[in-house]
Formats: sequence, structure tokens, C-alpha cells
Amino acid sequence: MKAPRSTSARFVATHTLLALDARHPYVAKSLIDAQDMHRTVMSGFRGWVDDGSRDARAQMGILSTWTLDLREARLSLVVQSRVPGDWSRIPRAALAEEPETLTLDRTFGVGETVDFRTVVNPVRSRPPTPGSPEKTRGTRIAHTRPDHVKSWFARRLQPLGEPPVASDGVTRVGADAPIDDLSVRMLPRISSPAPHKGLRLARAEIRGKLTVTDSAAFVGVLASGIGHGRAYGCGLVLVR
Repeated sequence: MKAPRSTSARFVATHTLLALDARHPYVAKSLIDAQDMHRTVMSGFRGWVDDGSRDARAQMGILSTWTLDLREARLSLVVQSRVPGDWSRIPRAALAEEPETLTLDRTFGVGETVDFRTVVNPVRSRPPTPGSPEKTRGTRIAHTRPDHVKSWFARRLQPLGEPPVASDGVTRVGADAPIDDLSVRMLPRISSPAPHKGLRLARAEIRGKLTVTDSAAFVGVLASGIGHGRAYGCGLVLVR
């Protein structure tokens, strides 16, 4: 006999809030090179895993998101992790304020409603053309319209009683929402020059309310993120 599924789950993580001067060369380079932004985020976590580990970011549960205020020339960067960061490698002149670290420890129950914000890389996979060699991967095609982004997110919602993985293999978020109430804003693409030619990610911001329907799945998404592009500031789901 299966044990009943828990109606609540606990989420524990560290959030670091970094306010950076967008006019400083260190920060300006991160804004024009997605790979450099990735290095800025990862610079706070040296020594926790072996150098060269391919899944270092996933091991440490590192996710991030950022917003840019052009009028104030300020980059606001939020970094989530399972381990504390050390931000002493960021030049002091690049910091608009001292880094602020928060410990999150919250339990979410089925039926609880939260406000959320996430920046995602909304893509669909185009199957390889007929006759392609075996194991040829499909091509990722970015959604560029808000209505298509809403449909992308709707496939990941999880109505009460539905499993955490849909029949087509899509991982759901452990929560449901009225799709028409969601707000979607298309954001500028991010890219990286050589040696990362071809790195060009579409982004969209989604805001709204989520009602928890599967607490374990919901906490899993908070910890691991959603969609592709998680190494480049996409996928982190912020709730309050």
C-alpha cells in the first residue's frame, strides 16, 4: 500500500541580492555577453565542487535572474543557491551597494496561492528532417509572441490531481493558474560573441499568481528552475 502523498513541502535556499553599477566595465561586459554574466554569477561559488565539473551549477543549485534600470544605471542581480556565495571577487567599485544575503526557509501547502515572477527561455523543439542520421537532435525554435509564451507556460501548469510529468514528457510546476490572468512581457534576447557564437536566447517575463497543487513538485521547480537557459539567467521562479 502506497503512503499518502504529503500535502506540504519545505523549501530551503540562499538568495543573494547584488546591486551593481551598470557603468562599470566589469558590469557592462556582463550585460553584452551572456557567458560573462554566467561567469560573474559562478565567481561567487569557487571551491564548492571540483574544478571542471560539467554540472557544477546544478550541484550547487545556482539559478539567477537580473533586471536593468537604465535611468539609474543599476543592474539588480538575484542569485539563488544551496550554498553561500563569496562575492569578494567582484570589484568594489562595481558594487552600488553591499551584497545582501537572505536565507529562505518556507513550507508550501496544497491550496496555497503565491505571487510569482519568472524569466524564461520559451522554446519548442522542431523534429529533425526525415532522413537525418540517427540520434540527430531537433532544433529549438524560440517563441516570440506573448500569446505563444502563455501557451508554453500553460503546458507546464499542473491542475489538481494531475501527475508532475505530462503524457508528452513535459515537467509540470506543481501549481495551477488562470492562464488569462498571467502577464507576459517579451524581453531583449541575450547572446555571446566568440567563442560562443550561436548562443542567442529569447527571453520572456511571466508574472501572476500560482495555486499549489503538488507541493513536492512545486518545491522541486523552485529549487531547480523551469525550462532551458538556466545557466544564463532564465528559469528561476521567485515567489512571495
